[in-house]
Amino acid sequence: MKRMINRAVLAAVAVSMIVGAAYAVPVVSNVVMTQRLGTRIVDITYNLADEAAIVTLGIETNGVAIPDSAVTRLTGDVCKKVEMGSRSITWNAGVDWPENLTVVAKAKVTAWSVDAPPQVMVIDLTGGASADNYPVYYYVSTAALPDGGVSNSIYKNSHLVMNKVAAGTFSMGEGTPVTVKLTQDFYAGVFQVTQGQWANVMGGTRVASFTDVSSKPFRPMEMVSYHDIRENPATNKPIDPNWPQSNEAGPDSFMGKLRTKSGLSGFDLPTDAQWEYACRAGTTTYYNDKLGTPANTTSNAQMDVLGRYERNGGREWSGTEWVNPAVDCDASKGTAIVGSYAPNDWGLYDMHGNVYEWCLDWKGTLVADTDPKGAESDSDRVVRGGRWSDAASNCHSASRSSYSPLTRRNNLGFRLVRTIAR
Repeated sequence: MKRMINRAVLAAVAVSMIVGAAYAVPVVSNVVMTQRLGTRIVDITYNLADEAAIVTLGIETNGVAIPDSAVTRLTGDVCKKVEMGSRSITWNAGVDWPENLTVVAKAKVTAWSVDAPPQVMVIDLTGGASADNYPVYYYVSTAALPDGGVSNSIYKNSHLVMNKVAAGTFSMGEGTPVTVKLTQDFYAGVFQVTQGQWANVMGGTRVASFTDVSSKPFRPMEMVSYHDIRENPATNKPIDPNWPQSNEAGPDSFMGKLRTKSGLSGFDLPTDAQWEYACRAGTTTYYNDKLGTPANTTSNAQMDVLGRYERNGGREWSGTEWVNPAVDCDASKGTAIVGSYAPNDWGLYDMHGNVYEWCLDWKGTLVADTDPKGAESDSDRVVRGGRWSDAASNCHSASRSSYSPLTRRNNLGFRLVRTIAR
């Protein structure tokens, strides 16, 4: 096997700070990079001053950054919030980058304000429902995720991975759309929340309808009401006050537990506007594939690529009609394993089809607004995205429906967001 370098490294290092004008500035200094003699293990030490920060590591050779996917085997004070003081990182280059031979490598230690975090956030749920806390990690891209990135099944079961969505303005709705401005960045779940992730947070408090043992941890959680997710799961009743009068979550709900155990505020269902903005990912077309409106809205090749719906495996043809599959069917029928279809341009999967996704808002008429919170009251909450049991025409970007917040159905789930406060 090629060695990483011909001699021990004491290279010049790059130091960077990522921070918005409104935030305090974390300061990194005294960065030193050293290769352990006779190994391909690299130690990086640094000092962090002025405030705690989220720290990430990049590696450059000849002034060019190596791929994020080659800097994932990291331990120590990295990829998380780090307190001030003398800190260290260990990189296993022998595992991450075994094919490379170079004379000099350069470490780039980046300190991010906790109010302006990196692109990807991961919540580690492996401690399960009895855990006292859930560690939170940050990465510069999904390529930097350990263990092969989002295709690894851990990110569909024991870890929640979220991509940051930058604030912006877009046209919302169909027919006569309205202009909506979102002023806060937010993280959006790369996948719909799965049965495995629900169990790791909530234990056995709810059971989904699709029960195939081999696939159920990786299929979307369904049979959960709005109240199960963010209010009072034991009674399936609202908290008072609730959205939009308050963004509080019931302490025993999925959101309440996640906020407490992660130590982070802002986790919730998306608003109606956040959901459509994230789904569209900058597009204005019928689906987020930029291809325009398909000719056949019952079934079409565009939807076949984007998500699970009635005619590409969601339901079965009996010879006379389309019928629902058995609840113990594998993931080729009914709900699909999350991430089985193409993502949008912002790296979010299953925005079209699979299961409807609960949104925060009461159902109401769309109006042009900044950071809209929906109607003040109603009988139903918004759901988005379409379902495995739907025709393709019910799964497009602007399609809206609604249910009573008491509703539990086998085609109704949710996606997590976390708004980043400014």
